[in-house]
Amino acid sequence: QVQLVESGGGLVQTGGSLRLSCAASGRTFSSSAMGWFRQAPGKEREFVAAIRWSTGSTYYSDSVRGRFTISRANAKNTVYLQMNNLKPEDTAVYYCAAKRSFTTTVRAAREYDFWGQGTQVTVSS
Repeated sequence: QVQLVESGGGLVQTGGSLRLSCAASGRTFSSSAMGWFRQAPGKEREFVAAIRWSTGSTYYSDSVRGRFTISRANAKNTVYLQMNNLKPEDTAVYYCAAKRSFTTTVRAAREYDFWGQGTQVTVSS
């Protein structure tokens, strides 16, 4: 089992920044990649970004590329999501997730085995 705890959400104005953190504990060595997803009210959960533990390879959705940066601190078993130039459409609950398998797919929620409880990000216009 892997336990994930997100932090860093909050209320920010358009154009502002936030940094989300996801601390992993438990059998973290069994995780191949970490991802961030988000879900706005009335919408499906969508992929935001992902990073592979071993190589550091990163992946982004088109809507956040160039504004968000995912990074990892292996020694701390922690993944970060730096969000800059935030827009009202970024408002959502953000979830951290851990993927066990080493398949190439990282953008599908179904690929992830463990999920955090979520943290709210609200961007005011």
